[in-house]
Amino acid sequence: MSTFSHLVLGPWHVRAAADRLSGVANRTPVLTSRTLDERTGASILLKCENLQRGGAFKFRGAYNAIAQLTPDQLARGVVTWSSGNHAQAVALAAGLLGASAVVLMPSDAPAAKVDATKGYGAEVITYDRYTDDRVRLGRAVAAERRMVVIPPYDHPAVMAGQGTAALELIEDNGPLDMLIAPVGGGGLIAGCATAAAALCPGITVIGVEPTEGDDTARSLQAGRRVRIPIPRTIADAQTTDIPGQLTFCVNRHLVDHIALVTDHSLIEAMRFLFERMKLVVEPSAAGPVAALLSGRVQLPGKRVGVILSGGNIGIDQLGCLVNAG
Repeated sequence: MSTFSHLVLGPWHVRAAADRLSGVANRTPVLTSRTLDERTGASILLKCENLQRGGAFKFRGAYNAIAQLTPDQLARGVVTWSSGNHAQAVALAAGLLGASAVVLMPSDAPAAKVDATKGYGAEVITYDRYTDDRVRLGRAVAAERRMVVIPPYDHPAVMAGQGTAALELIEDNGPLDMLIAPVGGGGLIAGCATAAAALCPGITVIGVEPTEGDDTARSLQAGRRVRIPIPRTIADAQTTDIPGQLTFCVNRHLVDHIALVTDHSLIEAMRFLFERMKLVVEPSAAGPVAALLSGRVQLPGKRVGVILSGGNIGIDQLGCLVNAG
């Protein structure tokens, strides 16, 4: 079976996304840490999407999707739902492309993410993440206002845009033996795995989820999408209860393993990145480093790419989490 026989997403889609994002998205830096290399016995390359526009990789997918809308669709505006990073990305991308944006955000979303989304010009509507169906609510708003839905992950153009992070990482630093990325709805790892598999045949792709939010791990094991209760974890960007339909179609072919990490290990990884590398990341973004430091992923002698997915965390929340850990 061909690596891309699922036909949902191919490396050519990621290349096209890279062309659209050229000069718009930040080509984020790749950093290394001698201490991290020594503790893992590997060569670790950290792709710093916490330094992306909007503070996270999500800008890549949102802009790639919105940039392909027709003038009539742009005039009608866009709708999405998100705990924060995709919310900010859609708000920012829509503003750059001359479209209005409405974003549904959970009522307990981090204040820094809500404020930033509003600051980029979006209208924010809140919902209860534990009792409301955000997809149903979002599609109802879209239908009522005749706006275009830009979902947070289950969309080919969004997935292709996210994949440009891995494309850049490999283009700028050479072949990898392994790629590690956080998994929420699955769009980031689907896009990145697609790019990596094309550029580095035989690469191992590892996803990381919080232990309380292991829907993709369970789904890959079962061979079908499995729904879990809404996760309760500090990794607010990974509180999905079931993988996306399109993302799972890709990830079941390209993702080799899911590593699970505790909230405590996420905090320890955040502390490591701040103290040793002066990098501020949010809990979800710390997942790959948490998996490395806790031994959930072992890769002696390997050349490993890591996607640090975002840095959208307020100083008060950061202080509370690190001090509590």
